[in-house]
Amino acid sequence: MRNVLKALLIVASVLLAYMCYRSVRNPIEFEEEKAARDKVVIEKLINIRKAQIAYNEANEKYASNMKDLINFINTGVIPKVAKKGELTDEQLKAGLTEEIAVNLQAEDAAKYGIADYDSFMTNFRRDTNYVSVKASIFGENFNTDSFDIVPFTNKQVKFYMKDTMFLTKSNVTVPLFEASVPYDVYLNGLNKQEIINLNEKAKTLGKFAGLKVGDVNAPNNNAGNWE
Repeated sequence: MRNVLKALLIVASVLLAYMCYRSVRNPIEFEEEKAARDKVVIEKLINIRKAQIAYNEANEKYASNMKDLINFINTGVIPKVAKKGELTDEQLKAGLTEEIAVNLQAEDAAKYGIADYDSFMTNFRRDTNYVSVKASIFGENFNTDSFDIVPFTNKQVKFYMKDTMFLTKSNVTVPLFEASVPYDVYLNGLNKQEIINLNEKAKTLGKFAGLKVGDVNAPNNNAGNWE
């Protein structure tokens, strides 16, 4: 009987030691895996932001859905200005701007401190060409097949995205967008209690329980909530 009790105590001690070990290691392992997943998801959210900024510059609004945004990436073009030459401080002080300079007439050169009109016009150029959105922002070989898919979801979940027109206090309407994914989605399969803890912490702080870029409730310069 005494030997049996000793054996049980040894087993209990080993089990207790393992439980203590796991209580320390679980949060560490969770944070390591979360950091790895965060990095991949953030990279995709940054790409969404890049595409949305280009879309807004071309359309004066943000894409309201991923289908339109992906189509813009694949088929859209944006202006690209090739620059040659710079205006001097003296020319800028005289009121010369790039817009005036590209159309400058010979009779107006002197008032901007330009002695050699022909030389100036030869060395100051602003040529606008239109280039592919995909090639310009991401590279010609960029694949958009999974652009809207949240990583670590077995290709089953897409990023949630929405846009709005926001009226500022000065009565100026500005376009806003937001793309997001909750912790529950991209951290699925990790320690459930740790995910619950993350959600509770976000709720307590009044923050979004996940990763997102942009904000449809107020202008934030399209910042990500990890920045």
